[in-house]
Amino acid sequence: MVSNTQRRLRITGAVFCGIVLIALSLFSWAWSRVRASLPVIDGRVAVAGLGAQVTIERDALGVPTLRGSNRTDLARALGYVHAQDRFFQMDLSRRRAAGELSELFGPAALPLDRGARVHEFRPLAQRVLARLSATEKTLLDAYAAGANAALSGLGAKPWEYLVLRTDPRPWLPEDSVLCIYAMSLDLQDETGSYEQTLMTVRDQLGGTALAFFAPAIGPADAALDGSTAPLPAPPGPRLLNLRGRQKAPVLTGTTPDTEAEENAEPAPWLWRFRHDPEIRPGSNSFGLAGPAGGGAATLENDMHLSLGVPGVWYRARLIWPESGASPKTHDVTGVTLPGTPPVVAGSNGSIAWGFTNSYTDTGDLVLVQPDEVVPDDLYVSDRTLLEFEKRVQRIRVKGQADDELTTRWTIWGPVVGETASKLPLAFKWVMQEPGTADFKLMDLETAQTVDDAIRIAHTVGIPAQNFMVADKNGALAWTIAGHLPQRFGHDGRLPITWAYGDRGWQGLLPAEAVPVQRASPGAALWSANQRMMGGDALAKLGDGGYDPGARAARLRDRAVQLAANAAREPVAPSDFLAIALDDRGEFLDRWQKKLLETLTPEAIAGKAERTEFRTLATQWQGRATIDSVSYRLVRAWRERVASRAMDPLFASCKETWSGFSFRALPYEHPLWALLEQRPLHLLAPEYTVWEDLLLAAVDDVTASFKKSGTPLGQARWGDFNTVTVRHPFSRILPSWIARFIDMPAQPLPGDAHMPRVQSRSDGASERLVVSPGKEKDAIFHMPAGQSGHPLSPYYRAGHQAWVRGDATPFLPGPPQHTLVLVP
Repeated sequence: MVSNTQRRLRITGAVFCGIVLIALSLFSWAWSRVRASLPVIDGRVAVAGLGAQVTIERDALGVPTLRGSNRTDLARALGYVHAQDRFFQMDLSRRRAAGELSELFGPAALPLDRGARVHEFRPLAQRVLARLSATEKTLLDAYAAGANAALSGLGAKPWEYLVLRTDPRPWLPEDSVLCIYAMSLDLQDETGSYEQTLMTVRDQLGGTALAFFAPAIGPADAALDGSTAPLPAPPGPRLLNLRGRQKAPVLTGTTPDTEAEENAEPAPWLWRFRHDPEIRPGSNSFGLAGPAGGGAATLENDMHLSLGVPGVWYRARLIWPESGASPKTHDVTGVTLPGTPPVVAGSNGSIAWGFTNSYTDTGDLVLVQPDEVVPDDLYVSDRTLLEFEKRVQRIRVKGQADDELTTRWTIWGPVVGETASKLPLAFKWVMQEPGTADFKLMDLETAQTVDDAIRIAHTVGIPAQNFMVADKNGALAWTIAGHLPQRFGHDGRLPITWAYGDRGWQGLLPAEAVPVQRASPGAALWSANQRMMGGDALAKLGDGGYDPGARAARLRDRAVQLAANAAREPVAPSDFLAIALDDRGEFLDRWQKKLLETLTPEAIAGKAERTEFRTLATQWQGRATIDSVSYRLVRAWRERVASRAMDPLFASCKETWSGFSFRALPYEHPLWALLEQRPLHLLAPEYTVWEDLLLAAVDDVTASFKKSGTPLGQARWGDFNTVTVRHPFSRILPSWIARFIDMPAQPLPGDAHMPRVQSRSDGASERLVVSPGKEKDAIFHMPAGQSGHPLSPYYRAGHQAWVRGDATPFLPGPPQHTLVLVP
């Protein structure tokens, strides 16, 4: 006889088995659907529209070599492989620019969408598409058709849409234009926040303070023309005096490595880099011209961007015959941007090219003068009353009602902010101008010389970038690729009114006026987001918030030394790679010395923590290695000194504009000048002398480590600088799945102010060293892998080489899989 207890156990067991069976069935179904979305990489596939077959060979890392009969067929094939491996990434890119992320992710994405919708990029992309040349339209049509053919050819929709429980939209030619605008949002100041920062300093603290805290030319800049300028004197006590203030600003921040991000709210255009205000979208590039006796020039380029899974770039090699009866072929290798058909950076055997973010001034805040009678409706332009145009947009939001956004537009652009006196600020931006977005970048794929490349660079429609190019004949040059405004009546550094017609833009800067710097035989050029030129050239380029220059100076010094070595003995690509991986922090050398000067015997007497701090700081090697304790402590101390010194000075700026951050300014040399000159009127009233501030910063660091439970002697740099390269879904999926789709978290050397730029989620999105014509000896790195599918063998392939800095090949290896696309 079965007891009641046994009966209950049997029922419970049966229910449990049923639940397990259901769970396993659901898991098996989900697994099968995810596997079904893997791309086909072998065999033959018919693709409508091809003129002839295209062969796609993938190597051991999944890098494809595409061979076809013409560039249009290769555009179709490139769209095909992009969509096979990265369609969801392509979708995010177009949605980022169009302000359509909320349709996928719900209200959490609304702030990004509302910011993007101000610029109305979707209708703008449609107008751009209508203006493109017939050749560009044909290529975009082919690319879109190839992407859609790949999407429909998958066994299931890409796995990300299974998670989101939605279907992907087909790719449109205009979406490729949106990808250019998405990159513009990452690389440029799309609301004039740097200009508003300068205006706020001037209005609150005066012109003398602006000249001191934000000089257009600094004393240690690493410009190509060698231009520098002494730092102006700090404002005197009659202009700025903190000693009379009764209340000191509250300092926040609990840990030594994160107080910068907690104290500061980076400008909106740095939204992807909010975690570390010392890191901006940037990049390094340097090269050596060939020797006087002949020989190819060599180029190094690593573009620093936010790191994620999959990575920003997609590697590819394209091979097709020259047109006509020529037996020659075009052979170009490099990185492509999923969603677009060009090779963005790479080498074609004749030239090698790369980019760094230029921080030229590509937009102006215009001080709008509203009508005195109806200021909400009318404004003044050239002594005429015009009506504000009010535009209403609806943003689809997953899981809730549509969001409505109303923007006001002027003839100069949208209203993006206001002054302290509530006057509207409109934004005039190059990327809104006709002809500043296109696909002429593809012309670089077949350029033969540096001169060819420079001419092309001055016509391409991309966000304005530093462009460095080397050729097989030994030439090396720098210029700006993309477009710049041609201003009249002002320099664009501060908002002014354009209401009277005596200042503004006269269209775009003509190609012949764009500065160019050519290297002499055997000489070096370098670019690291610093101010590149002075004088008349700077007047044309403008100031969009250049990097302070410590990284550029280190890159310059290493590149110049390499050039000197090359004059005596051959240098190899590995010598260039060693510079790219340089983690020497010369920038902090003087800070370490200042720290030791601060921790005098009197200052540390009877204070065990200060004594230990000093002992650890003396073990200085000046490198951001993962095991370095001294580097982390000195860096953290500098952060705290900056906050304690600068927050009180700029308190009124922060009160006036919530988006203000002194860290958007080139504050290093002004801060150092304050510590050297020690003006009492610029010291917050809670300190008697400047030494009190410096010691308080030491105590901040020790207290924060104590609070976190980290002994000072165990505060290794790598424990903070642990790089997390994450998939967009890793924050919304269970942790065990997130670990599966993310790259492993790993401590890495490097920091912001050295060639090896590395933070916890920013760094080199690619790295190449190449001499045109010697691609077999060239080097390439890329984080994450080619594929965006976690079940693909190419999802992580190559990532550990990037982590270790191994010298891996630039060209794809022997084919492991072959897919043939046929008409």
